[in-house]
Amino acid sequence: MNGKTMMAALLGAALAAATATAGEHPGRAAIQAEGYKGPETCEKCHPGTAKAFLQSVHWKHASKVTNVDGIDPKEEYGMKNRIYVMCNGNDIVNNLKEIPKSPETGKTKFTGCNTCHPGNHLSDVGSSGAEAEKAIDCLVCHSTDYDFRQRKPFKDDKGRVVMGQDRSTKAALAIGKPTVKNCMVCHEAAGGGVIIKRGFSFTKETDAHAAKGMVCVDCHQAKDHRIPTGTDPNNWATDGVSVTCSAASCHGDKPHKDADLNRHVAKVACQTCHIPRTGGAFAKDFTVWTQSADKFYEPTTLKKEANESTPVYAWYNGTVANTPHFIGPKGDRKDAKSRITPFKIFQGKAFYSAKTGELLSMDFAPPMSNGDTRAGVESAARTLGMKEPAQVAKSAVAGWQTIYFGSNHLVTKTRALSCANCHAPNGVLNLKDLGYSDKEIVKLTSPELYMKKLAEKQKEDW
Repeated sequence: MNGKTMMAALLGAALAAATATAGEHPGRAAIQAEGYKGPETCEKCHPGTAKAFLQSVHWKHASKVTNVDGIDPKEEYGMKNRIYVMCNGNDIVNNLKEIPKSPETGKTKFTGCNTCHPGNHLSDVGSSGAEAEKAIDCLVCHSTDYDFRQRKPFKDDKGRVVMGQDRSTKAALAIGKPTVKNCMVCHEAAGGGVIIKRGFSFTKETDAHAAKGMVCVDCHQAKDHRIPTGTDPNNWATDGVSVTCSAASCHGDKPHKDADLNRHVAKVACQTCHIPRTGGAFAKDFTVWTQSADKFYEPTTLKKEANESTPVYAWYNGTVANTPHFIGPKGDRKDAKSRITPFKIFQGKAFYSAKTGELLSMDFAPPMSNGDTRAGVESAARTLGMKEPAQVAKSAVAGWQTIYFGSNHLVTKTRALSCANCHAPNGVLNLKDLGYSDKEIVKLTSPELYMKKLAEKQKEDW
């Protein structure tokens, strides 16, 4: 490109930006003229973004973790390599693949834990380099007119499994900040189906933030594609950026007009009062799979809808107990960093090593086809390079693991817990389990604490 041509292109881009309507992406004219060619098109205005994105948790599915017991702080952990009973597998053993044909129907299908990975699978979780940069699916998060029907796996002419993408000009012309749908396509459906893992939906009926017209990225405001997250005993991999209710840009450390309520903030998490309900799967059995109408199999799962179940409350200081049979919050009422926090409890049954007692992973392809769960354990053991994988599977022992999931959505203002919900003898908090003495409990559950305040409010309501 010579100097005059370059100058004309720059002037054209500037003119297009100047004449763009409010809220319209400045590069619209160029996309209309040249079509959308993936990250290459985005990089014209956002140079270096693709390379930086490869270092994000959304691409790597792992990060260094310093707050969890029993793991190496120098290594990276996440969905790429973790084994726990919500998924009982990871991106390594359950990489996107075609499962064996059903012995009943002769049909097959694709499955894999990394179907939400924003790449094309040829450049997969944690990959790097020029080809990985070209494989990024920018529009799956940034287009409001993305055709999600195109985002499905298929085999190319070389027999490789590829994840499809919508790279149409139409989708590219609808580019903008991620909508709720862009986020929830993956985050609501994680763990094997809609409202399974997290147990929340983000609609005006279920969340006060959604009712105000907010979207996910209003709170989770990313910089260089590093997404701020809250604290959760089960959410290990992060981009190292946190989001809290008490941030100055949100509610601050004195969110209420009532001084009595503000005093609670030091020891009670905002979620405790403002997220009184939860939902989703509360139990899974990976040792027995259930056949569905299509003749394929899925882990036997028990679940409730969003807002259908109550959380459990525990002290939490941001550090995590991690054993083969328990993943949950650490904390104590005497610890200044701990707060009473709500959690969704999930219990999963899976296979454990008879030799070491460690939780074993499972390749879902065999049991999904024919229900043979131990074949799945054997396949995973072979993939992970374990000695005598057949013997590992044969001798494996079934057992349960309990996981505490952070309860951070389904926020309500109108149905928030009141004084009597916690400070009555039959209140939602188990004060004994939280470390309070019998004498303290008598004082904390006396109407004397809130009688006048609630009587005045009752008078106003009437």
